[in-house]
Amino acid sequence: MTETINSHYGIYRTRLYYYYKIQYTQRMKLKNLIIIAALITALTSCKTTSENTLSYFRNLGDSPSGVMPQGSSYEIKIVPEDELSIVVTSSVPEATAMFNQPQANTAHRGDLNVQANPRLQTYIVNKDGDIVMPVIGRLNVVGKTTRELEQMITSRVSATVKDPFVRVEIIGFYINVMGEVKNPHRIYVNSERFTLLDALSAAGDLTEYGERGNVLVIREENGQQIYHRLDLADSNIFSSPYFYLQQNDVVYVEPNQIRIDNSKYNQNNAFKLSVISTIVSTASVVASLVIALAVK
Repeated sequence: MTETINSHYGIYRTRLYYYYKIQYTQRMKLKNLIIIAALITALTSCKTTSENTLSYFRNLGDSPSGVMPQGSSYEIKIVPEDELSIVVTSSVPEATAMFNQPQANTAHRGDLNVQANPRLQTYIVNKDGDIVMPVIGRLNVVGKTTRELEQMITSRVSATVKDPFVRVEIIGFYINVMGEVKNPHRIYVNSERFTLLDALSAAGDLTEYGERGNVLVIREENGQQIYHRLDLADSNIFSSPYFYLQQNDVVYVEPNQIRIDNSKYNQNNAFKLSVISTIVSTASVVASLVIALAVK
């Protein structure tokens, strides 16, 4: 009787030993597979390149000096809703005073600061492209440059005033800068000579995730939205008609592949962890069942 009990006890211990040994082996294999998968994922996601993708105008090479490509004209044409500053003067200021609007203490559009000193009021171009000046009356100004409008007004004033001087400026127009820049916002511009680089500088420059080879400029031309892509690594952007920005232009910096991949990872991270946890739990249960059936 005692020998039979010892025999059964020995068999039970042997089976229990192999049960735990098999279960331990299965867990170690699963653990190693998870570690290997994590290492592969880390190595592929952290892949780097020796190419410098952050610098501008890379095609200039290492030359210490040189001449940039010829730039396009920065003169912009007047469009409806533009705000114009028009000043008419001459050697006898009293003779041209009637051609100017009275001074006021209001700020121009986009200026949030209260003006401490009086200034001449501005003209807003209406939807038909007209403004109305004192004495001269209605003028259609849309499609003209500030220089052309100066010549038109000078011709009208010259009929009554000797050697008049006319100064026309477009003030207060804006550019929208969006995407992968450090400070995306609407930029109010007080100069006609405003470049793509000025806009990016005003927005704090591109982030490290900005796609420097694919900066989008969106512009309204003849009632249509036109877009053009510029490569900041190419110095030939200086000769592009989109290098000098115009009223209401939109500058959009696209995200690079690293930002896109990170975004996808962040969005799916919780889901992936849930799936992995479910797979691991299921594999553990299946392994336990297989071991239990094998022991029986």
